[in-house]
Amino acid sequence: MAEPRVAMLGGTFDPVHIGHLRSAVELCEALALDRVHLVVNRQPPHRATPGVSARDRLAMVAAGASDTPGLVVDDREIERDGPSYSLATLESLRAEYGEEARLVMAIGMDAFRHLAEWYRPEALFEQAHVVVIERPGASFTPSAALAALIEPRRCDSIESLMAKPHGGFLHLPLPNPIKVSATELRERIDSGRSIRFLVPEAVERLIVQRGLYRHGGAGR
Repeated sequence: MAEPRVAMLGGTFDPVHIGHLRSAVELCEALALDRVHLVVNRQPPHRATPGVSARDRLAMVAAGASDTPGLVVDDREIERDGPSYSLATLESLRAEYGEEARLVMAIGMDAFRHLAEWYRPEALFEQAHVVVIERPGASFTPSAALAALIEPRRCDSIESLMAKPHGGFLHLPLPNPIKVSATELRERIDSGRSIRFLVPEAVERLIVQRGLYRHGGAGR
C-alpha cells in the first residue's frame, strides 16, 4: 500500500479567502495528496497576533472549506500553548501519519522570504519537504542564509521530491493562482465595501453575523 501523502498549509487566515482555498485544492491535485491540513495559527511567531480570535478564524476556515474533498480543517495550533511554531505542528503530523509518510509543508512566497529566520529552520526538513507555492511575477534574490538552507535540498520534480518522506525543497507553480489580499479584505469590510466573490459565501455570511473586522464589532 502506498504511503500517505499529506501537506500542511498554515496561516492566520485573517480572513480565509478564495486564494487560500483554491491554492489548497490545486496543491492537493498537483502533488497527488491524500489530504491538506489547513492549520490555523493561534499566535504567529513572526507577526502580530490577529485582532480576530483564533476561534473565529477557525470557524471561517471551516465554513469556507466545508465538505471540499481532501481539505482538513486543523485546530492543533489553537489547542497548543505558546507561539504557533511550524516545527511542532510538523512533529505532530509526523507522529500521526508515520515515519514513511510523504509530509509536505506548503508556504507562500512571502513566508518563504523569511524561512531562514524561522524557529530551527533546518529541523523543518527533518520532518517534511518544503514546497513554495509560486505566484506569477513574485521573484526575489534569496539571502545567503536562505540559499544555504534550500539549495542542497532542491528537487527538480515532484517525483524526485516524493521519492523520500522528507528533506526536499521544491518551487511549485499552480495552474490558477488567485491573488487576493487579506489586508485589503479587512479594509473593505471595515469601510462597508463588498467582499462578494473574494471569499466563499458562507465565510461572508459568518463575518456579517459575528460583526468581524468592523470597528466596535466582535473582531476588534
